[in-house]
Amino acid sequence: IRDRRGRAAWGRRALRARGARGGPTRPSHAALPRRPSTRRLWPIAAAAIGSRPVSERRVQRGVFLEMVTEEVTLPTGRTTTLDVIRHPGASAVLPFLSDDEILLIRQYRYAVGGPIYEVPAGKLDSGEDPAACALRELEEETGYRAARCEPLASIWTTPGFTDERIHLFTARDLVRTSQQLDHDELIEIVPMPFDRALAMVWRGELGDAKSALALLHAARRTGRIQ
Repeated sequence: IRDRRGRAAWGRRALRARGARGGPTRPSHAALPRRPSTRRLWPIAAAAIGSRPVSERRVQRGVFLEMVTEEVTLPTGRTTTLDVIRHPGASAVLPFLSDDEILLIRQYRYAVGGPIYEVPAGKLDSGEDPAACALRELEEETGYRAARCEPLASIWTTPGFTDERIHLFTARDLVRTSQQLDHDELIEIVPMPFDRALAMVWRGELGDAKSALALLHAARRTGRIQ
């Protein structure tokens, strides 16, 4: 997380004594009352001490995202002002046509200036189970229905400024149905060997983080990497 001046709000600089900059020198540790070290206990300390919102101001609400500016108390006890994008969460799914062949999509993404390779994915509807979301997005975006859906991991996409969490799955035993694309979705279905998709990750040709992590988790599960 970064404060409004773009500085890291948590880290060595946030805990450094001001004496190095010519300001008042902080008393020695021996003179300070003992308290739990948030650095040594992290992430336990984060759960126990936690960042607490002091105030919140809604800045903008979009189609399904909301940006808020919050004044928060950090685990160190200091306060700062942060911009946070609230996200409902999402699911992403790596479909297997066989043990050695997978299904990717090539989707136009305006934010990055063109099409990129991805796994099918989409946001959670209110109260929706992540696995159900993964299966729904798979059929809508690729026209394949899966009989099996297995969890891989859950990831924070960009914890520096959003609470978005994506749940990763694999899908197997696919049956062809039909795509149900939204009017703004430009998607090409791209079957390919699993090993080729992994090679694209290593070469930087597949740079979408959720998709790369889904491939790597699945590769480890299947013994392709250790």
